[in-house]
Amino acid sequence: MPTLLVLGSKPAPVLPPRGSIDAVACANASGFSARAFGLPDPVFTVVTAVLTSGKASDEHSLRRLAGLRTGRLYHVRRPKADSGGPLARLLAALRMRRMSARELRRRLRALDYRYDELVSRPARFYHHLVLDLCGEDREVAAAIAHKQPSTGLLAVAVGLAEGRWDRVVMAGFDFTLTHAYGENPLIAERGSAASAHAQTDILILRRLAARRSDLLTSEPAVHRRTGLPLVEGGDAEGAAA
Repeated sequence: MPTLLVLGSKPAPVLPPRGSIDAVACANASGFSARAFGLPDPVFTVVTAVLTSGKASDEHSLRRLAGLRTGRLYHVRRPKADSGGPLARLLAALRMRRMSARELRRRLRALDYRYDELVSRPARFYHHLVLDLCGEDREVAAAIAHKQPSTGLLAVAVGLAEGRWDRVVMAGFDFTLTHAYGENPLIAERGSAASAHAQTDILILRRLAARRSDLLTSEPAVHRRTGLPLVEGGDAEGAAA
């Protein structure tokens, strides 16, 4: 029963038994956690375009990719901003250039981050992928239109859509902004550790739990909030490995 572990960035993740993990997938800088816990390099990693935005919270994660590697690297492009006056459009174009796949390649090369292939697609591609997995659920569509899913949730969707795994297990998720590799500057900036993606992610996971039997979690908190089946025998000590 091939199992894909999708690892998020939360501190002290509850990992499933090591012998049950056939491959790992990561989101943004959670590859740092995978290596710290002695897990295999990810077969794929999903990164958001804002990773190269230059903001403190994004630089905080980007730097943690130094020296890591992945198989396929999925880049979630930002939608273009066409509204506003000439100055607003110029500033938006500069931001888009900073968050482009070309800039990502440049920054990762400087960090000695290695990947087999980079696939850059617009955010709407990943949103449609989630909607398809959720049976084109209207409530999910409305939630995504209001706030897109987190990068971790998109990694889950990619893993399910690939169809290579009998089971996809989520670990290292808690619907907050906390990171295993240091204090996220965004928490102090916002005055809260709550993730703005949480409501969208929880709704999507509840729909997936009702539709599928191949998506599970080793995190009791995720199980309680989404109804995903809980993997028994989770390795709570994995976080300290």
